[in-house]
Parts: sequence; C-alpha cells; structure tokens
Amino acid sequence: MPRLTAMDEHLIHQLPEPLPNVVMHHPHWRESYFFIAHRPDALGDVVILTVGSYPQREQLDSLQMGRVGGEALLSHHARPYDGDPHTPDVGAARVEVVRPYEEIRLWADPDRCALGLDLTFRARTKPYGLRRGTMRAGHEVIWDQSHLFQSGTYAGTYTAGGTTYEVVDWWGQRDHSWGVRDHARCPLWLWFQVQLPDGFLGVWHWELANGARVYTDGCWAAADGSDPVPLVDFAHDLSWVDAGGDAVAYGTTGDGVAGLRGTATFVLAGGRRVVVEADGRFDRPYEPFQRGGLNQVAVRTDDGRDGTAIFEVTGAHHHRYFPDTTPPGPLPS
Repeated sequence: MPRLTAMDEHLIHQLPEPLPNVVMHHPHWRESYFFIAHRPDALGDVVILTVGSYPQREQLDSLQMGRVGGEALLSHHARPYDGDPHTPDVGAARVEVVRPYEEIRLWADPDRCALGLDLTFRARTKPYGLRRGTMRAGHEVIWDQSHLFQSGTYAGTYTAGGTTYEVVDWWGQRDHSWGVRDHARCPLWLWFQVQLPDGFLGVWHWELANGARVYTDGCWAAADGSDPVPLVDFAHDLSWVDAGGDAVAYGTTGDGVAGLRGTATFVLAGGRRVVVEADGRFDRPYEPFQRGGLNQVAVRTDDGRDGTAIFEVTGAHHHRYFPDTTPPGPLPS
C-alpha cells in the first residue's frame, strides 16, 4: 500500500505516485531552501539558513551558518519524516512561506543553534526559474536539478554567542532547488548573486575539470518588479588571495585562502553586457566536506554601480580553482 501524506489531498501531483515519492530513487535527491543575508553597504556579518528534504532517507534537515564578528558558525538539526515530509520545520529551525514569492519567515532557536534567527525575507525582485540542468559521469547521474532564485530584503534579528543583532533592510538571496546533486563529484560550480541598488545579477554555472562549459543560466532582475532578463553568456576571471591580498593557490584544502578577487562578465538577452569587479573574503569555507565555499565580496560594475555580493566557488577538481585536489571518484568528462 503506498504511503500517503496530508499534501496528497491537494491537486498538486506531477507523476502517478504519492508525493513522498520522487521520479528518481537516488541518495543525492533532495529539495531545499537556501537563504543568505548580508549588508548592502559594506562587508560584514553574513547569515545563512537552509532546510532540505531527502526522500531516500526520509529526513529533513537544516543548517544554520555564517560568520559573525569574524567567527565562522555552523550547526545542524534534523528530523525524520514521520508522516510529514513537507513541513519545513526541524524543531530548532523552520521556514514559513507567508505569501509565495513575496514574504518568507525564518527562525532558528538561539538556545539550540550556533546562529539564532528571527528574520523576514521580502521580495525586491520577481523570482527567476532556471532551466533544468543535467550532468553525468559515465552512466552515473551527478546532477539533475531545477532551481529558482530571487533577491530580497531581510529584517529582524540574529543571535550569536549570547548577543542579538538587528537587521534592517539587508540585501540577500533565496533559492529553492530540487533534484539530484552529488556535490562532491561536480568538477566546478559557480553561484554568483550580485546585489545592486536597482536589482540583482544571478548566475548558476558548471564546468568540467578542464574548463569546458557544461551549463550556464541566470538573469538580471530589476527591483522595479519587471520580468527578469535571461543571461545568455558568462565569463569569470577570479583568483584566490591570501591574508595579505596576494594571489595564492588553493592547494589541497584551501588553508592559505583568505578571499577572492577578480571579474565576472554577464551578457544578457538583447546584448547588454555588465562587467563586475569583485574583492572580498572567504567567509564560509566548505572544507572538509568539499572544496571552496562562499565568498562575501564588494562589487562595482563597469557602469558605476556599487553593491555587495556572494560568490560561491566550489567543486571537486578544476584546472584553475582546484588544480591540486583529488576528487572522490570519477568526474564528468
């Protein structure tokens, strides 16, 4: 007898199975929310909340992480489905969709989480749905995912080390993705979210170890509520830097890396081209679980706009960013 949930009462099915079942039974199939908030005017604290659902192991989990006062923070909480695989609440942390694509509330218990949160995300742009992307290593599915992202402002508080800090109109991003993601076997992916006074530039980009492009999608989304403009091309020219600001190799574990510097070029449908100069800090390394991580950067565009951004540079092995690493298994080629 198939296992039913309360959501199965609704007219929302997309395959002839109850909702806890997904199209591919895979250990890396997940659906997740990702929220990240940072100052609009300068580099500073960065706060992150995730909630993910994992059908094969019938579990939801949440990461509460970031950097506050220069200190990296991370905690993890999980719960079994126990008949409810849909409510994004793991006890110590939760996400509440108040109005779809408009307002979302985030909460993490400061007594149980390294980073306590009481924040509200409010949209400042329309969401952008990226096309489905797929990548294989031989017959193995490494990536097969759909994804949306959206820029917003955050308000509320966060708590770390017993101190509570106020958030007023911080910029940031929220993602919702679903599908197969074997992070440790992707040679390189870049996730750049550039927050500017009049909107945001976003890109999701994957490459093979030799630099050959696998996938690129993204947009310019204006804060006036107009429809996002799709990205049609993208280039990156970035370097890891050490604490003194000099270029440095990532090595095997990124121990000498303190930041990221360089340019990213976004080409939009219709021919508009925006070059973004970025310089910032390696705020959320993913070591030892995977290479690279999240960088908080100050940005300036070639048409004179200033902003702040998150540049995620991560992957298993790549000729430029991770040439000295050993991947955990065969990579796509």
